[in-house]
Amino acid sequence: MMMKEILIVEDNPMNMELILDLLEFYGHRVTEAEDGIKALERLAEKKFDLILLDMQLPKMDGLEVLERIKKNPATSEIPVIAVTAHAMKGSEEHFIEMGCVDYISKPIDIHRFRSLIDKYLGE
Repeated sequence: MMMKEILIVEDNPMNMELILDLLEFYGHRVTEAEDGIKALERLAEKKFDLILLDMQLPKMDGLEVLERIKKNPATSEIPVIAVTAHAMKGSEEHFIEMGCVDYISKPIDIHRFRSLIDKYLGE
């Protein structure tokens, strides 16, 4: 298995910790961004294989971050998985129409999470 570069955009420290631990356990390199502005800065610094994007973020919401990722030729091909809160039920289809490849809702189901990561990293 090749080690992949994954960007996590998540403002909740507990969720960040959980996702980070899981991805490192799966053998991937992880970069963190706690808001949309930081996420765009990280994307300018290096190439990522996958982005996990919390859709409810401070400073710049997930949809705006997604729009900027998709508009930029340097990042438009990176698969983005929307991380959604339970309260956002029904918005998932909208995130996919906007350019996400898939979504996972919090609290995170570890088995579904693993299969999503493997699917989009071609494992």
